[in-house]
Amino acid sequence: MNSSEPSEHGLKRQLRLRDLVLVQVLTVVGSSWVGIAAGVGRAQLLVWLVAFAMFYAPMAVTVFYLNREMPLEGGLYVWARRSFGDTVGFMTAWNIWAYALSSIATILFQIPSEMAFMLGPWASALPENHAFVYSLLATILGLLTWTAIRGLGLGKWIHNASGAAIMFAFALLIVSPLWPWLHGAHVHYSPLTVHLPAGDLQTLALMGQVLFAASGLEYIAIMAGETRVSGAIGRSVVLASPIIFCMFVLGTAAVVSFHELDPETAINYVAPIPQTFTMAFGETGPAALLAKFAILLLQIRILGAASALFAGATRLPMTAGWDHLIPTWFARLHPRHRTPVNSICVTVGVVAGLLVLGSAGVRAVEAFSVLNDASSEFYALAYLAMFLIPLCGERVVRERLPRWVPYVCAAGVAAIVFVLLLNAYPFVDVQWPGLFAIKIVGTVTLVNAVGYGFYRMRLASREPRPRAVEDPAT
Repeated sequence: MNSSEPSEHGLKRQLRLRDLVLVQVLTVVGSSWVGIAAGVGRAQLLVWLVAFAMFYAPMAVTVFYLNREMPLEGGLYVWARRSFGDTVGFMTAWNIWAYALSSIATILFQIPSEMAFMLGPWASALPENHAFVYSLLATILGLLTWTAIRGLGLGKWIHNASGAAIMFAFALLIVSPLWPWLHGAHVHYSPLTVHLPAGDLQTLALMGQVLFAASGLEYIAIMAGETRVSGAIGRSVVLASPIIFCMFVLGTAAVVSFHELDPETAINYVAPIPQTFTMAFGETGPAALLAKFAILLLQIRILGAASALFAGATRLPMTAGWDHLIPTWFARLHPRHRTPVNSICVTVGVVAGLLVLGSAGVRAVEAFSVLNDASSEFYALAYLAMFLIPLCGERVVRERLPRWVPYVCAAGVAAIVFVLLLNAYPFVDVQWPGLFAIKIVGTVTLVNAVGYGFYRMRLASREPRPRAVEDPAT
């Protein structure tokens, strides 16, 4: 039996198809993406169509077939290791882990900004109040640690509630242009019109962000060994995809409509949906109360998304420990809850450090942008490995895939290269764009150098063992 099979390690199978569909929506649909896409104006539909054709469709196809052949705990890490060997497998896991940690920090940064919109104008300074922000985030990290140790028996209900919350909030966002229209405002809501985007660098940077916005379908595959039904992850991809597409396109159109109504107000890329609710329903009255409730749901979504990402991030060191690529100390399970408690403690410590370092000496919006762009770079490197599996991975893996899959994956490779090239250019106003790019490229390079150095040290400290070709069906 392969070391990545969960049955010999005592993991509990907790996740049903419903749980998987909701967590797919939760991890893919971030509330900030509709604001970033709204930055291209009425060209948003064309940009989303390109993003789904060039990246989302190849991702969905690749995840569906690779998980069908290798439905194992560890997901993309296991797929890459079986296709390219230990080194590429480890570096893929390292980049996914780095993505998850920086992404958790990114989405947690949204909470103070969205809370400020919910509380009203008097709370506008809260996102820049470091004492308040750090106290709030320390409390949230404590709760994340506790729920992670308790396991997916508790965590899946948090993820389900959060997935339902983001769907309700987006439903209100989509219909929000009706409220000012009913009160005589000339709101131009046109989600299905096609316009060409501008050709400047900032628009291209925004397009690069949108191209990668709908990523995350494969993330739940990290916990494939904890699903109750074989093939459920593939079915969750099919069921969640049309929901995700509609939420992105229709939600972005609503944001665009209000900023066309008030072009003097810049898009808040950290909290675009709360900003849109405030523009739609105002600060007072019954409609404003509904908007504040929807913003509260967005806060719940952020907590749920952080919990889902955190759960996956703690499984990667566990599965790498099973394969002896890192010390087996990381794979030690809690005696009662059967969760990787040591991995959880290390992960929460790194996230806390990122939250402090990411906000040192910069405004909240720039800290958000740095963490967001760096996390995208890490994830793009992992996706590059995934799309290359059907193209040049281990022959025994490639032969089990339909012959047309490599052609689809070639489009995914092109999209990833585009993301990697443009992602370091800031899509928000920063004082020194060149310094911003250096932060992104330097962070990604340094983190990968540290990971590779750690792997080489680990390799030198243990006995070499020959790599056998493994059959994905086993």
